[in-house]
This record gives sequence, structure tokens and C-alpha cells, in this order.
Amino acid sequence: MLLTEKDARDLTGKLLSFVKADDASVSVTNEQTSHLRFADNNVLTSGKRESRAASVTLWMKGRRGAASTNDFDDASLRAAVEQAEQIARLAPVDREYLPTLGKQTYKPVGGYVEATANISPATRARQIGDILTACEKAKVIGAGFHQAVARAAAFATKNGNFGFEPSTVVSLSTTARTPDGTSSGYFGRNHFDVAKLDTARIAREAIDKTLQGRNARTLEAKSYTVILEPQAVADLLGNFAFGFDARSAEEGRSPYSASGGKTRTGEKLFDERINLYSDASNAELPASPSAQAGIPSQKIYLIKNGVLENLIYSRFWAKQKGTEPTPGPVNAILETTGKPTSVEEMISSTKRGLLVSRFWYIRSTDPRTASLTGLTRDGVWLIEDGKIQYPVKNFRFNQSIINMLAPGNVEMIGAAERVGNAENASLLPALKLKAFNFTSQSEAV
Repeated sequence: MLLTEKDARDLTGKLLSFVKADDASVSVTNEQTSHLRFADNNVLTSGKRESRAASVTLWMKGRRGAASTNDFDDASLRAAVEQAEQIARLAPVDREYLPTLGKQTYKPVGGYVEATANISPATRARQIGDILTACEKAKVIGAGFHQAVARAAAFATKNGNFGFEPSTVVSLSTTARTPDGTSSGYFGRNHFDVAKLDTARIAREAIDKTLQGRNARTLEAKSYTVILEPQAVADLLGNFAFGFDARSAEEGRSPYSASGGKTRTGEKLFDERINLYSDASNAELPASPSAQAGIPSQKIYLIKNGVLENLIYSRFWAKQKGTEPTPGPVNAILETTGKPTSVEEMISSTKRGLLVSRFWYIRSTDPRTASLTGLTRDGVWLIEDGKIQYPVKNFRFNQSIINMLAPGNVEMIGAAERVGNAENASLLPALKLKAFNFTSQSEAV
């Protein structure tokens, strides 16, 4: 059984009562995780585990120490505090220390569903059984991972702040392959409410991509018009909203840097239909009610009508610059200001281009231009005269995200949907882009 708010308040209060240092922040977490893993059209493992942790960060004369424990008895909590104090005595002065926050008000976001926390093993087994049956019927080999996580987290400061955040998430990813290993399809989704996780759709999409990816042909690596399915967009932009850092921009280390220590805030860097924002209370994507350093989260636009609207100021950097810290982001929502376009409409409007299912093995190559490299995976198809013609082999890409979303390169934007993995979900649309840079071919499936 997860920690209740009362349990969490008692534990954090006890931790703080052991602290003799000038200032401190403490936290406790309790997590219950269950899973079912399958491969080769068979169930492999099924299990459940529970974990918990308590941590303390404290400052003594400006020197910082931190320690943690996974035991909640008084002796263990006291020992963690003493260890943090010992570390602080040996540490250099923390030049970015600011006093911890006093009492704040956090709005409930509704991201906890009891049915997800107590998912039925019988229902899960039946759903995975249906997926394995579908794979066998289609003569493909299925593998995947179904996971449900329930979490209770709390934090408190010596200056009187306290926050409690219960949350749940359930996810399923499925990969299907042909028996000869020459074609592969993938689909995955997650939700905080298990009733809204469409496991049948996940299986169907993975199987269909596998069957439609057989006999792939080789195409020249170059710049193509592309249609990126929401999963492919998530692979590229899943962490994009967390890169709008004011300090790196003002220090010249960011795509949002301007000369003389200034930033590009207010410039139209992106297609005018693009809005990118964070909103913890979004009904489809509830997120933490507390943002960085415990500041209460608020709805905040990073991009509005294509314009760089806000950069994120930490408490420390805001004080250095004489401004207010920024409450966010805690999630990422990218939407069009216009009418969304379906993937089918994108395909029918394309004279020649590629449909991309997903990317993987993605790495940053230049943070100053937000440039990434990686590979396509689990399905690429050639489109000609508004129709999918045939599957093609995979590519490596090198692409600046800023250029990808720039005015003139975004042709169509779909409806935003919840996509990503269990740890990092976003609301993102499919995109049709005028040009996307593929730099070499890949034989990987």
C-alpha cells in the first residue's frame, strides 16, 4: 500500500526534526511497479515490486551535503541526516545556494487512478494473450513490455514548505517481426488511466507495420519531404521543451542565444502555427504540480504562434539577472493553432516523400543548433503521387530541430496525442515537413 499524504507528512517532518543544519530539503518516495514481459510469442516474466526511499539535502554555513536511505525507521533516517552533515562539513561552499522555499500552494492535478495502481493480473494476462494470438494469426513474432507504476512522492523544507504528489502510469510497447527478421514494426502508448490504454490498437499497429514493411528497397540518402508519425515526433521532441534554459542562452550555449549575452526571445523562430507549452492540469497529460525547486507549476508557453515566448529561469539564475524564476516546464504539449491534418491527408497531398514510423539511437551533435543524429527504425515507406508505394530500408539522419520546425519547412500538423514511454509522455502531433536530412543508408531493420 502506497504512502498516504499523512504518512508522507509524518516522515518528512521526522526527517527535518533530526536536522541541525541551517537549512534543509527532504523527500520521501514510495513506488509500486508491476510488469508482464513477452517475447517469441510467449510470456517470459511477470512480477511486482515495491521500493521506497528517503533523502535529505542540507546546508551548513553554505556548504551542501546530501544522503539517502531506503529504510524508514528512526535510526536509519537519523543516520542519513548525520551522513549528509558529515559531507557538508567537507564540501566547498555552494555558490548557487538559495534558501529553500517557504510554504507554497499546489493545485491537485488528478494524475492518480486507483484502477491503474491496482491493475488486475487477469485482465493484463487476457490482453497480452490476445496480442500473442493476433501475432500467431498474422505469422509474425511478437515481443513487448506491459508495465504499471503507482507512485507517491513528498517533499518538505526546513522553511515550512510541503508537497505531496500521487501518480500512476500504465504503458505497453509491442514489437513484431517477420520470422526471417527482415521486417519489423513497433507501437507503444501509455496513460495514467488503465481504462484508456488501447492494447488492441497497439498490437494492431505493430503487426500492420511489420506486414507492410516486407521486401524493403534501398533508396538514396538525401533530403526528403517526410511525414513523421507521432511516435517519430516524440522520439525527436520528447525532451525538447526542457531545453529552453535561460542561463545557457545568455551564456551563448543555446540555439536561443544572441550576441552580447542576449537571447532570441520574441523572435519568430518556428512555424507560426506551432504552440509549445507546459500545463500540469491538462486532462490528458496531468503532471507534477511543483516545478523546478518546488515552485508551483503554472501553464507556460515556450513557443506561441511560432515566437520564442519564454525561457526558463532557475531560482539562482533569476536572482543573478534580477528577474522572477520560471514555473516550468513539467510536461510538453505541442499543438497547431490551425485545423489539424490527419496522416492520411498528409499522405494524399504528397507528390514524393517518406513516411517515417519512428527513430532510435538518437544523440545530440550540436546543442547550439539543437542538432540530432540517429536512425529510422520499424518502418519507412516511399510515398508517390499521394499513395504509399513500397517500404524502404533505414537511414541515418542529421537534423537541426530548429530548422525542422522553422517557418517554411512545416507543411502540415496533426492533432496532438499522448505518446512517449512510461517515464516521459508528451502530447505531440504527426508532422509533414518539406525537408528532412538523411545522410546515409542503414542495413539495420
